[in-house]
Amino acid sequence: MGRPPTPWRAGGAGGRERAVREPWLKLRPDGRGRNYSPGRGLMESALRLAYGPFGWPARLWGLVPAARRVRLVEHRLPLLPPRPGRRPLRVAFLSDLHLGPTTARATLDRAFELAGSLAPDLLLLGGDYVFLDATPALAAELTARVAALPAPVKLAVLGNHDLWTAHDRLERALARAGARVLVNEAARLPPPFDDVAVLGLDDPWTGAPDAAPALAACRGAGLTLALCHSPDGLAFARGPGVDLMLCGHTHGGQIALPGPRPLVLPPGPYSRRLPFGLHRVEGTWLFVSRGVGATELPVRAYAPPDVALFVLGPAGGGAQPLASSSGGGGQLSQTPAPSSATAPTESKAGT
Repeated sequence: MGRPPTPWRAGGAGGRERAVREPWLKLRPDGRGRNYSPGRGLMESALRLAYGPFGWPARLWGLVPAARRVRLVEHRLPLLPPRPGRRPLRVAFLSDLHLGPTTARATLDRAFELAGSLAPDLLLLGGDYVFLDATPALAAELTARVAALPAPVKLAVLGNHDLWTAHDRLERALARAGARVLVNEAARLPPPFDDVAVLGLDDPWTGAPDAAPALAACRGAGLTLALCHSPDGLAFARGPGVDLMLCGHTHGGQIALPGPRPLVLPPGPYSRRLPFGLHRVEGTWLFVSRGVGATELPVRAYAPPDVALFVLGPAGGGAQPLASSSGGGGQLSQTPAPSSATAPTESKAGT
């Protein structure tokens, strides 16, 4: 038997397509991501070969009506420092897009349609923009989708799947869309929200998170938001100084039993204990999105994709989690920090 064929993928930017040769076998990461084991490499190589260059699983799942069922999760929190006449800050959050062979175009279209209707002051992106490979075609699609969202400020972090592939291509794609990628650094919002800082933490599983410089850059802010791909980033930045952290990574298990009870979750104490919803942990609000896309398999069960909107009003009131547009999306809990909050290690979980 000869060598298995190498998939060829359409790629390019600006509407011009060119053939891009992607090796079917990959045992080491293309980027700087850690914890890419030989087992993961073999599994992803098998999926790359099985799914081929046309992404038939996503195309097939896109024919199912459920592919367009994306939940809008809304929360109102009284966190914004009061100023006379200032309106609330509207923050839209999307995570785990996973452009590639396992995320249906119908799901992405619906998620971005929802996000585009929210009129946010700030768009936050939680990483994992692709699954398997960051091809030029997928990078161009990422640019087009993010650029089309109307938001004056767009900030992003990278996830584990991004760091395992050509993440520099994804960073350029986001920059072309007007989104700044934060890696252990912070950004201040423009007026009238210039007392709000957003810090972006590198992925705790595959990157090199260092909250100290980011927190230092937030000094003096009246409100500090944190963005990290995984909820386990809270182990590096929890406590005084961070008011709200937004994360993804877990997919809510992607496939769960009724309840919902996730069947498989990624490593890490927060990822396993707080796989979705809004939680209060040692003075910090932590929101974990189920994300938009899928990995390994194109399907979800009892873990619907979601887009989140946070309306941050003047400090002094009480937390007001709102029901999602399709119900059940506003889980709220008071949760102590897990005693084993340390950096996670390799797992076979597919998030």
